[in-house]
Order: sequence, then structure tokens, then C-alpha cells
Amino acid sequence: MSAGDLSDTAALRHAFGAFATGVTVITTVDADGCRWGLTANSFSSISLDPPLVMWSQARDAPSHSAFLGARHFAVHILAEPQLELSRRFATRGTDKFAGLAPSSGLGGVPLLDGCLAVIECTTEAIHPGGDHAVFIGRVARFMRSPGRPLVFSDGRYAVAQPHPATA
Repeated sequence: MSAGDLSDTAALRHAFGAFATGVTVITTVDADGCRWGLTANSFSSISLDPPLVMWSQARDAPSHSAFLGARHFAVHILAEPQLELSRRFATRGTDKFAGLAPSSGLGGVPLLDGCLAVIECTTEAIHPGGDHAVFIGRVARFMRSPGRPLVFSDGRYAVAQPHPATA
């Protein structure tokens, strides 16, 4: 293994991609009632007491101002069959909710169906993080369904399989 060149952002992104993550869609609603959402793999739990989670968003994302002003957001942990939902919310410039019938969560936040888990949060804090903002949410309620998660690794979607040593 050799040290990478920090000025080579493609190589750094490739190194970051070695860490497999789950895939989430984060949703909110702005003060005008407009629904916003994006695909994110930067989600993580922080604490059980109090129950806190975090995720990050690029500051140049079209929905950034909506999330900055939001009192609530929902984290949707996607299930293995939800690849197209992930792609839909990763695409800029489209009506991401077209043809969907989300239910309404805390503060009117849109909740998507068929997810492995949905975690509804109140915005606890927002911190600067370079070209991103780091959102901390306090979990207000959650649900969990059976299934396997959609995974992202090495720049592509993947599926999680149980390790043979834990069978």
C-alpha cells in the first residue's frame, strides 16, 4: 500500500468508496410546503441516549436551503429492491415525488413506503464540514421492516449477504 496524493480527489473518492455503506433517502418539507429529498450514504447513528443520528449534505445541493431551514427530516433506509428509488432521489432537476404517494410524518415530512427502516427526526444541530453541512437529528420515532439493505460500495450498488463465519 502506498500513500495517496491528497490533491488527487478522484483517488481520494476511490479510497472513501472502499467503505461500504447503506443507502438512504432523506426527506423534508420547507416552510411553503414543498417536499424535498435526496439520496445519501453519509448516514450514521451517533447515540442511543439521547437517540441521535447524523448525515451530511453538499452545500451546493439544490435542496440545501430547505434542509437548513427544516425543523424535521426523515431518514429512509432503503431495502435491496429499492435501487430505482435511490436513483430517482439522486437525480437533480426532477420532481422526485412524481407518481409517489408518501404519507405525512412529523411536521409534514414525506414518508416513503417499502423502506427497511424510517427514522423521523427533529433537527438538533447543523455543523460546517468543509464543502458539506453535517446535520444532527434527534430521533422522535422510527419503524423497522424485515428485509435486506441496499448497499453502496466502490461506486456501485451492491447487496449485503451474511458472512459465512456467522451462519
